[in-house]
Amino acid sequence: MPPSNPLPPKENSLFKRILKCYERKQYKNGLKFAKQILSNPKFAEHGETLAMKGLTLNSLGRKEEAYEYVRKGLRNDLKSHVCWHVYGLLQRSAKKYDEAIKCYRNALKWEKDNIQILRDLSLLQIQMRDLEGYRDTRYQLFIQRPTHRASWIGFAMSYHLLKDYGMALKILDSFRKTLVTGSYDYEHSELLLYQNMVIQESGDLQGALNHLIDSQTQICDLLSVEETLSQLYLKLGKFKDAEDQISKLLKRNPENTMYYSMMYEALKLETNEEKLNYLTDFVSNHPKTSAPKRLILNFAEGAKFKEEADKYLKTGLRKGVPSLFVDVRSLYKDPSKAEIILNLISLYRDNLEKHSAFSTPQDVASDEDKEREPPCTILWTYYFMAQHYDHYRDTENALKFINLAIDHTPTLVELFVTKARIYKHAGDVIEAYRWVDEAQALDTADRCINSKCAKYMLRANLIKEAEEICSKFTREGVSAMENLNEMQCMWFQTECALAYQRLENWGESLKKCHEIDRHFSEIIEDQFDFHTYCMRKMTLRSYVGLLRLEDVLRAHSFYQRAAKCAIEVYLRLHDQPIKDQKIEEQMKLENLEPSELKKLRNKQRKAQKKAELQLAEASAAAEKRDQHNKSKQVAGDQEADSLPQDELIPEKLARVADPLDQAIKFLYPLQNLAANNVDTHLMAFEIYTRRKRPLLMLQSVKRAFETDQKHPLVHEALIRFCRELEGWKKERSFAEPVFTVIDKVMAPILGTKTPLQLNQEYLKEHKDDLAGTLHAARVMCMMDKSKQSEAIKVAIRLDKGLKNRDISTCSSVLGALLNGDFGDAKETAETYRINCHKLFPQALAFVTPEQYGLRQFKASKDQDKRSDLNFFEESDLSEFAGTEHSEKNVPPLSKVDLDKHINNDSNKCNDNK
Repeated sequence: MPPSNPLPPKENSLFKRILKCYERKQYKNGLKFAKQILSNPKFAEHGETLAMKGLTLNSLGRKEEAYEYVRKGLRNDLKSHVCWHVYGLLQRSAKKYDEAIKCYRNALKWEKDNIQILRDLSLLQIQMRDLEGYRDTRYQLFIQRPTHRASWIGFAMSYHLLKDYGMALKILDSFRKTLVTGSYDYEHSELLLYQNMVIQESGDLQGALNHLIDSQTQICDLLSVEETLSQLYLKLGKFKDAEDQISKLLKRNPENTMYYSMMYEALKLETNEEKLNYLTDFVSNHPKTSAPKRLILNFAEGAKFKEEADKYLKTGLRKGVPSLFVDVRSLYKDPSKAEIILNLISLYRDNLEKHSAFSTPQDVASDEDKEREPPCTILWTYYFMAQHYDHYRDTENALKFINLAIDHTPTLVELFVTKARIYKHAGDVIEAYRWVDEAQALDTADRCINSKCAKYMLRANLIKEAEEICSKFTREGVSAMENLNEMQCMWFQTECALAYQRLENWGESLKKCHEIDRHFSEIIEDQFDFHTYCMRKMTLRSYVGLLRLEDVLRAHSFYQRAAKCAIEVYLRLHDQPIKDQKIEEQMKLENLEPSELKKLRNKQRKAQKKAELQLAEASAAAEKRDQHNKSKQVAGDQEADSLPQDELIPEKLARVADPLDQAIKFLYPLQNLAANNVDTHLMAFEIYTRRKRPLLMLQSVKRAFETDQKHPLVHEALIRFCRELEGWKKERSFAEPVFTVIDKVMAPILGTKTPLQLNQEYLKEHKDDLAGTLHAARVMCMMDKSKQSEAIKVAIRLDKGLKNRDISTCSSVLGALLNGDFGDAKETAETYRINCHKLFPQALAFVTPEQYGLRQFKASKDQDKRSDLNFFEESDLSEFAGTEHSEKNVPPLSKVDLDKHINNDSNKCNDNK
């Protein structure tokens, strides 16, 4: 269709030059040509030129001007497909994809066969997963360009994504008939493998097998062919053919454990004895292969297991394999195998210490054992034993053996990392971070140890120190925190968010959670570039995998942890909003003495100067970054759709007016993608309880019960909902149909039992589970205040046979006692703290600041004899709780900070509640 307002030849040539300048990212030249057209009074209101000027301004970052010119151009020429197309491009750059699709459809009304508009529309449709619209658009492109490969592939893929496999295969078969391939054509090979994938997904396994056999000479990826053939033979029950094919795979790579599982199925090996015999024969024929030697341990029992474990452990200890314990840890699920391993390792240790060999001279197991072992063998034996005892949380023995290893070789990084891990499992995050910091000091160029050190520092709430550690491997000229955000380093940001949450710095915690959420949004938006790239490069299988991954991206654990943290913070801000800081300060000033007031004023002046200095530095960095971005835009390196995002200001995030609405934004993706996680429904219940939405509360309780009905928090939520329901019925808070629905849904869950009977039954079933008894006791006290003493007795049990009698659960009990869940129980809490301290002597959750200072002082004196790890001076001990420390890499610990470390786990249970 011709343009509604055509330009004369001279101006038309200028307009074409504007288009070329835009395509070549010569934006300044494009503006010059647009000015030449618009300066002519006859064409000052030319719609398409105004639109192109706006599009060029948008590429230069001048968004407001761009929208003004494009809208003006569109008003002047509503029938121009160019104006609608440009407006769609502007909406796409603002990430308003739905609006952009509307603009493209309007453009197609006036130019229905425009290839570029159809392509842009198809990209947005697949981005938004409008699969039916995508199919129609790809059909139009196919009609317009039937000779183009991308037209065929996109048309076929649209049917594949809609699960219309028959039509997709017809299109692919027709397309293959038009191809002429050479001897080596990687793109044709990928097309064949993609076609085979479509056949498999259609359910025609025999057809997929025949297709793969016929096409395998044209496929370059031989490994994929062999693996796919093996799987198809197994699914079709052709076990002999499968055996032959898997044998080829094992010959190619005998270290792939998946191939052995496939071979068990091909040979119909069902019992452990049959699998053991096969693996034993395989090892005899391939003695240098290590994977089957490890797999043998999964199926061997008794004396046979001891014999094979003896060989495997000796080999690993001789070679000094650091991951040996991690390799065999899965065997510890069987207590008898764990006991055999411990007996073997203990025997090795005794013999190595006495004879420098695995066996005594009188009892030599083999000719190999006659020789003396190298000195490092005893080191790795100590290392293994330390990890063994740490696995069972036997801190005393674990520290004993790791100290022996460190005394043997004080320069091995892995030893210090393991010692830090032992302290972490024992509940002492401060000591853990100090030992991993020592490991980092031994090898400052190792990024892995550097990251581990930063993570341990964040677990100890030392955020500034962690940032300094990370700055060794970040870009110069930018703060480490900012650079880690640019690199989407989500593990660091997640740990930062949790650390800020523990320190009750709600704004900073929310900032990190929002940054992680933005990373996931950016990853979803980044797939835009792959829609054309993958079809051009014919990486079709990977492309389909990418689309399916993006559909469930927010199910990733990084997002789940960040979302949970954000929801907990928003719930806390809803329950206890942050008060106006100025009013609080004024009230404090009125009650201060003149001398204290003077000190406070001096402190405020220093803080103000420091804040002004930081603000100046931040402004300089921001200005430098803006200049850098502008230079990139002018050079054409930055895309037009790189929309700057709003700055995340912690103060505003912490004082948000609608914390529950913000929490729901994080909850929705979890409800859609992490419905199998019980925490999702428990968080939903907490939000909707505060919003007083009975049906949504019912939905959350029902889903949580279906996910894990034995979970203690699910039981507590169920009882709380029943009590709320009783109150609503008495007050007639909602319409009668609401109660009818609730009663109908709750009938299968409750049966004929009352909340009191449910709690008694739950307590009886979980009497040997500390986590279960804690929440049952809390429910007991909640339903009947007169049973406070009985509930406390149930909750504070520390019997040896209790399940979940660990630091986390015990600190939750202590937190419940301190926070008043059982009424006034401070004396009981102190007694319980003392008992837990005896049970977990290293855990910070159960020690006082004075006890912690004395313990660290003694430890530093012991370490003084061996190294420079002198954390405290004797003169500092009396003022430990509030003084500064001059030792390098040791942050000053105030009494408030130490109390937060100690009560960290105790307070955590309140958020879960």
